[in-house]
Amino acid sequence: MTADEAVKLIENDDHVYIQGSTSVPEVLVEALARRGDELRNVTLYSAFAVTKGPAPYCKPEYKEAFNVVSFFVSNSVREYIAEGYGSMIPRFLGEVPALFRDGTCRVDVALINCSMPDENGYVSFGVSADLATAAVECADRVIAQINPNMPFSYGDPVVHVSQLSAVVKVDDELVEVPTAIPTEKEIRIGNFIAEHIPDGATLQIGVGGIPNAVIRALENHKHLGLHTEAMTDGVLPLLEKGIIDNSEKKIMPGKSVASLALGSKRLYEYMDYNKDIIFKDVAWTNNPFIIAQNPKVMSINSCLEIDLTGQICADSIGTKIFSSVGGQHDFVYGSSQSEGGKSFLAMLSTTNKGRSKIKPILTPGAGVVTTRFQTNYIATEHGIVDLRGKTLPERAKLMISIAAPEFREELNQAAADRFGYSFLKLK
Repeated sequence: MTADEAVKLIENDDHVYIQGSTSVPEVLVEALARRGDELRNVTLYSAFAVTKGPAPYCKPEYKEAFNVVSFFVSNSVREYIAEGYGSMIPRFLGEVPALFRDGTCRVDVALINCSMPDENGYVSFGVSADLATAAVECADRVIAQINPNMPFSYGDPVVHVSQLSAVVKVDDELVEVPTAIPTEKEIRIGNFIAEHIPDGATLQIGVGGIPNAVIRALENHKHLGLHTEAMTDGVLPLLEKGIIDNSEKKIMPGKSVASLALGSKRLYEYMDYNKDIIFKDVAWTNNPFIIAQNPKVMSINSCLEIDLTGQICADSIGTKIFSSVGGQHDFVYGSSQSEGGKSFLAMLSTTNKGRSKIKPILTPGAGVVTTRFQTNYIATEHGIVDLRGKTLPERAKLMISIAAPEFREELNQAAADRFGYSFLKLK
């Protein structure tokens, strides 16, 4: 049927999940937005997503029609939420599926973007297993775009066409996320981190220039594994060269495991019907106790700012929510429980406006995503330090050593004022 016919299955007061990653079912979403004048009190759940622009339902005139709720504030809804029209639910991403499954967050309808059916009538929602797996499982009605551009991925994001309430045929390219080319400073950070990654490590790698710089620095490593939340183009060279062969993993050995994909058409084509790649529900990929069963888990993520004691902010700029916690905490904790595991939090030492990202205290209102009790390695372009087992004054000293030089005197004074003699006696 048409998209406009399909979204008529959505009723007032329904709770609707919209698939994310780079597979937002935009034809269905646009059709739903066209019903903004007639619907009332429809809750729309979204999470991490990359879209072509602002969500079409994010308009003040639709505020009575749609309650916009996000588990991860992405570009499509960020300004709408910042303006006070929508809101977010704080939760570790790996724990969101439980909110669906136990009924805390009801799901009446799931809108998804699927591959063409295989010979047995199964379609795959390809690049986004993450929350979509639980949403499809829990929804009364599943409305799907069938899209020849969606790769068929194995694992959890597979459903039989008989379970779909309505199907809309589309032929839309998935959103592509260009590979971030690391800057000179990011390359330095990548090299610092790569020096601490052993052969046989299992990688969780975030998104952006710094993670890609780490990947580029691993091309002489051997027998790496991949168990990550997001798969990106950056890992393709390591997969194609056999550097990632998953041979030393304990959980799903021989398979690269992810929950969502963000990349180019080349990545999506590489994934298509590739039995060496398994996509899983984010409740599984991000479960710290599953992560920890792999040896030498290396968790590599970025952040927005850090205080002198090692508190990490990665979700907000002051009181303004920028994103969410994602899987950072899950993998930081999982790596800490892994035999030989390490976690790395990395960032450039200054903002685009030249302000220090290493601060005496976090910006008022900033959220603590990774606590000072969990931080391990911290890296900037000025070096890498290990906070594990260090006192608060020792941490401050180490953090100052990797801050931008022009801010070190100021940070030293702040640390001396805060910690007194215990800091001053450190050489």
